[in-house]
Amino acid sequence: MDANWLSIVPFLVVIPLSILTKQVLPGILIGLIVGSYIINPSLVGGIETMLSYLVTALVDKNNIKIIVFLYVFSGLVGMIKVAGGIKGFVEAASERVDTKREAILLTYVSTIGTFSAPSFRFVTIGPIMRALLKRVNMTKKELAFVIETTTTPIIVLIPIATAFVGYMVSVVELGLHNQNLEGDAYSLFIQSIPFNFFAITIFLVGIYLSFFHRSSEGEQKKAPTQKEDDDDWHNCDPAVSMDLPSKPFNLLVPLFLVIGLILLLTWWDGHQKGFGFFQAFIKANVLDAMVIALLITTFLTVILFVVQRFKLKMLIESFVFGGNNLMAVILLLSVIWGLASVTEDLGFSTFITDHAGWIPPLFVPPILFLFGSAVSYFIGSAWGTWGILMPLGISIASIANVSLPLVIGAVFASGTFGAFASPLSDDTNTISRILNLQVIEYARFKLKAALIAVGISSILYGVITFFL
Repeated sequence: MDANWLSIVPFLVVIPLSILTKQVLPGILIGLIVGSYIINPSLVGGIETMLSYLVTALVDKNNIKIIVFLYVFSGLVGMIKVAGGIKGFVEAASERVDTKREAILLTYVSTIGTFSAPSFRFVTIGPIMRALLKRVNMTKKELAFVIETTTTPIIVLIPIATAFVGYMVSVVELGLHNQNLEGDAYSLFIQSIPFNFFAITIFLVGIYLSFFHRSSEGEQKKAPTQKEDDDDWHNCDPAVSMDLPSKPFNLLVPLFLVIGLILLLTWWDGHQKGFGFFQAFIKANVLDAMVIALLITTFLTVILFVVQRFKLKMLIESFVFGGNNLMAVILLLSVIWGLASVTEDLGFSTFITDHAGWIPPLFVPPILFLFGSAVSYFIGSAWGTWGILMPLGISIASIANVSLPLVIGAVFASGTFGAFASPLSDDTNTISRILNLQVIEYARFKLKAALIAVGISSILYGVITFFL
């Protein structure tokens, strides 16, 4: 019997456990332990092997850069909060909102300044829109739906200056490495963006439901009392609490600075390698450019805030607090990297090569998308779904001779569905908390639209395969 079949055992552990526990980290960690014991089947040897894989993942140069990017980015957001950048932005943006259509337009337009991360967007636009509900004929569920369709589904389509980019590129890089495939991970990520059909479709569905469809929710709104209005403002995220200053440029300056520096440094790196203007952005080391741009922005932002007489101690504490908010994600990344290495050493690529060739190429993208959507819904994690399925998807694509950008887009789309639709996702729970909604009830409210987008996306994956 082919010994490489053992390479799929960790995955057979990861997916059921993640669904059963409704947490992705325990499943991936147990999968790593199982794989380590298969490699070194002794009482202490399995744990030693697991530790070795984790350490190896954490000392990898590119992995360290990704961790630095995630931590510093979240830390920068923490400083922007205490400097009044978020509060100033939401106050300035809300001055002329009086109707439902204006509220929806504000929600869409606000994406321009708040696309860096879902949590950043939720705490930026969520509280102020909740406080404004008394002016517009709009339910909290409708507002939450509009905010969500303009959050993760949009962020996953933006290739620069988001908390997602580093991770998304890293899982693509992981899949390529496992299959010994040549290719630039960032370039493939860029090429996959048009194939993230769920993100694009749910955004369009959101526009239709927001502007062209009459709500049948039938939720009766009462006029809030002054106390309720105050509660809407004061009980929201600390980023807009009344004791903070209101300085929108403390958000806008760092945001434009980091975006501008990323573009400039990306072009410069490609230019230094001898490529033309547009080709330079593809051939550049984007991860390096992102990290360097972020570090420069952070240093300059500290100077900007100190000049405004914010206490340095407060800025450092807010930076550390903000960075620590992503420690769970960093831990998840480390375990995923270790799991990928274990399965590869067990012969995962060889197993896929020998046994996955029977899958008709026409069915690879839609099946992968639907399977990934089911996994992401039950575990509630886009990042976990991408980490689990991307190596598998790239392996199958290379064997079945299916377009890599198409398959990568399908995997990213499947995780996006879970982040949007699952009652277990951080997005669903965060926006529900900010708008004071029942999580399960709200998840059911948006599920129909999400399933419509899934159906359309599945058809598109089946059709597009004919042309690629």
